[in-house]
Amino acid sequence: MKTNSNGHYDALSPWADVDPVSLRGISPRIANLVGKKIGLFCNFKPGAKPILSVVEAKLKEKYPSIQTSNFVFLHNICIDDSEEKANFDQWIKEVDTVINAVGD
Repeated sequence: MKTNSNGHYDALSPWADVDPVSLRGISPRIANLVGKKIGLFCNFKPGAKPILSVVEAKLKEKYPSIQTSNFVFLHNICIDDSEEKANFDQWIKEVDTVINAVGD
């Protein structure tokens, strides 16, 4: 670590690896949920399913014309490394937006 004249420090990582994924902004948000198909992504945490059940009920109350589609991924690994990657990629193509719940 080194300091410069204005008191700021430069912290260098001891790791030689560089993240191969380039940075990008957040995905654009959809303007309106009316008539949309909302994906509800449920991970392996025990509270995720109950959270998404409430979110789904509230969304359908407010936007009766929406459809929902659930994807449950019960593994503690990156989905890119799983056998379900192809199913996930197909599911993503079929929804307009996704809500993810982490149920800790």
